[in-house]
Amino acid sequence: MSLAWSEDLLRVALSRAAAPSSDFDLNPDVAPPDTALRPAGVLAAFHEADGRLLLTKRASGLRHHPGQIALPGGKVDPGDADARAAALREAREEIGLDPAQVEVLGALPPHRTVTGFAVVPILGIVRGPFAARPEAGEVDEVFALPFAHVADPARYRIERRRWRGGWRAYHAAPFGPYYLWGATARILLGLAQRVAG
Repeated sequence: MSLAWSEDLLRVALSRAAAPSSDFDLNPDVAPPDTALRPAGVLAAFHEADGRLLLTKRASGLRHHPGQIALPGGKVDPGDADARAAALREAREEIGLDPAQVEVLGALPPHRTVTGFAVVPILGIVRGPFAARPEAGEVDEVFALPFAHVADPARYRIERRRWRGGWRAYHAAPFGPYYLWGATARILLGLAQRVAG
């Protein structure tokens, strides 16, 4: 399936009901720890011109998820009103995206990570020209994936790897040199499923 970019597809997807997701969804034999989750927000920002999705390759020296492909975002700080504010602030810091350029369409259901975060994905449209400025020490690269890849559920597959003494299953949707997997892939798969209806 090849999807042509349309903002209306995202608006319709947001109108469809969906349940929260978790890194534990594919691993029912692994019980999530009984601890309070830390709130976080990430920005799924699609460019108005062609629907390309902005993503980052996290710096290899980071404590959480080094070198992984991620949506811009992070934990909700005391100065943030909510996950939306955190996602927009982090996008400005990580990739130089001015919040004034982002039309926020809404939020996807929260995603629970194995690292103890409750991540709220904020869906938005980037208006006008945008030249990324990766934050040194946090982001190695800013790049974009085509809407047709991100929004097609058939592009996602289940893979497995050893983790903490056992096998862990996870979603992946590789594209060229970019290995999209884990929480980011699961969040985007949820969106793709809603786009597909």
